[in-house]
Amino acid sequence: MAVDYTVIVVYLAGMLAMGWWGMRRAKSKSDFLVAGRRLGPVMYSGTMAAIVLGGASTIGGVGLGYQYGLSGAWMVFTIGLGLLALSVFFSARIARLKVYTVSEMLDLRYGGRAGVISGVVMWAYTLMLAVTSTIAYATIFDVLFDMNRTLAIILGGSIVVAYSTLGGMWSITLTDMVQFVVKTIGVLLLLLPIAVVKAGGFSAMKAKLPTEYFDPLGIGGETIFTYVLIYTFGMLIGQDIWQRVFTARNDRTARWGGTVAGTYCLVYALAGAVIGTAAKVLYPKLPSADTAFATIVKDELPVGVRGLVLAAALAAVMSTSSGALIACATVANNDIWSRLRGAVRRDAADDHDEVKGNRAFILVMGIAVICTAIALNNVVEALTVAYNLLVGGLLVPILGGLLWKRGTAHGALASVAVGGLAVIGLMATYGILANEPVYYGLLLSLAAYVIVSLATPATDAAVLAVWRERLAGRDAEPVSEPAPVHH
Repeated sequence: MAVDYTVIVVYLAGMLAMGWWGMRRAKSKSDFLVAGRRLGPVMYSGTMAAIVLGGASTIGGVGLGYQYGLSGAWMVFTIGLGLLALSVFFSARIARLKVYTVSEMLDLRYGGRAGVISGVVMWAYTLMLAVTSTIAYATIFDVLFDMNRTLAIILGGSIVVAYSTLGGMWSITLTDMVQFVVKTIGVLLLLLPIAVVKAGGFSAMKAKLPTEYFDPLGIGGETIFTYVLIYTFGMLIGQDIWQRVFTARNDRTARWGGTVAGTYCLVYALAGAVIGTAAKVLYPKLPSADTAFATIVKDELPVGVRGLVLAAALAAVMSTSSGALIACATVANNDIWSRLRGAVRRDAADDHDEVKGNRAFILVMGIAVICTAIALNNVVEALTVAYNLLVGGLLVPILGGLLWKRGTAHGALASVAVGGLAVIGLMATYGILANEPVYYGLLLSLAAYVIVSLATPATDAAVLAVWRERLAGRDAEPVSEPAPVHH
């Protein structure tokens, strides 16, 4: 294992070095939060693929393949579909807005101050997303070093917090590119073919497993529908995803770079399911499907390759964790703290001071994420709570704002409040993992948005004019504060 350990240690040291290098580039708020809005197609595609394909997509995707066969690809597949939909239909408009957060977009569109309430919902989502990624370190470091769970979370979390705090989005972009390459080599080019060969090839896999393992819909229609609702729609509106869209150099980069990343996700989804299916042939009686990835890596791969594939798993977790962390800190600072303390000023702010402030928020949120991850055990429940809140509370007002000009600030606030509270209440009633909370929460959110919007005066024409100018890309100034309320 000495060679494997060396590969992992070099990889982790490289992540910290990237953070240090990124710190030298992050001179302004724009540099720190959105990489100066300067990423070209190659870097944009790599970082976008890296953030959406995290530990859940890698370890969880293989686990679903172990449990359900090829139809286990659906969870990650719906993530890819969401990224494709975002890239083709919305990314160019989102990039042209030149904002930093989803809540700033809502303020710009509705001319109201929906920022705090929508910011709280988005903050809860990004926090839980960062927590679930951080919990996953325990699984990987346990396989690597037989390490105590708490120590593993602190070690993995501290490395991510360190490079994210140092250089912000520049550091995260650089580390994500490395992570993208490591994941591609480790999972697609090494683990996938080795797992299939070790299982005897596809003909042997078909002979040894029930036929439903090769049924594309074997996981069940209702499950697939729920994945679409939660993950496909979640991709359209998450702060962690939008913050990457904001890094694109131009519309074309956002559209085509995102399309390439979405297509990559579809391939990654199928690869994970095939690896899981091969693991089922090799280890038919594992105690938990989620251990399939670690088991096949530990037992079937040669020295050195094993270290690289485990580094790939670590890369998957770190890319999502760092993306969720900077999103969480950005929302906490820009959408909640700045508004609550009334510190949004019209005078020119010192950009360097803003970098310091955002750096401090990443550090504080990072410590909060590590502490929460140590306290929580159930990754699936935490992730479900995050996506239920996001989709139930924010999907309707965000897409409504982009697609329906009659939507109003009152309608948006009602939608966020009704959808968010309904999801929480329904999760308490039906259980966190039930499908009903997101189904009914989304319907109630839509009803509240339409009814209240139609019952209240239309959005001020001046606000809509500013919104249309920004959407068309004719106003290049980033938003530094919410749009004023118009009566």
